[in-house]
Amino acid sequence: MKIRKLVGLWARRIKGDAVMLWFARKHPDTPLLAKIVCIVAVLYALSPIDLIPDFIPILGYIDDALLLPAMIWLAVRLLPPQVLALCREQADDWTRRHNFKPRSYIGAAIVVALWCLFAYLCWRWMSVL
Repeated sequence: MKIRKLVGLWARRIKGDAVMLWFARKHPDTPLLAKIVCIVAVLYALSPIDLIPDFIPILGYIDDALLLPAMIWLAVRLLPPQVLALCREQADDWTRRHNFKPRSYIGAAIVVALWCLFAYLCWRWMSVL
């Protein structure tokens, strides 16, 4: 199998898992820690803004290639198997019915707030020097 095809399958799986985590965070049998990880992963995955912008060479794709899959992997590991199976079915059904990627503007706001906090801390550090 060609690498391009494998990467495409991997990317589709991550998008599907992000939608699955959205359903898992609402499930009553999901433990609290798993809910928190699901919320953080989903907000970041569906945010239209990246924590590290893609135009930054090499580093810009690290969040897409490593950070997001790691958060999704952790959330999946924390979910009970029956919740995981049910939420995957819900996500597959949702994906078939809707033909667009959901977006989280709350996630975007959190990413912007983190960048603003980072800029402020850098400014404070530089003003001390």
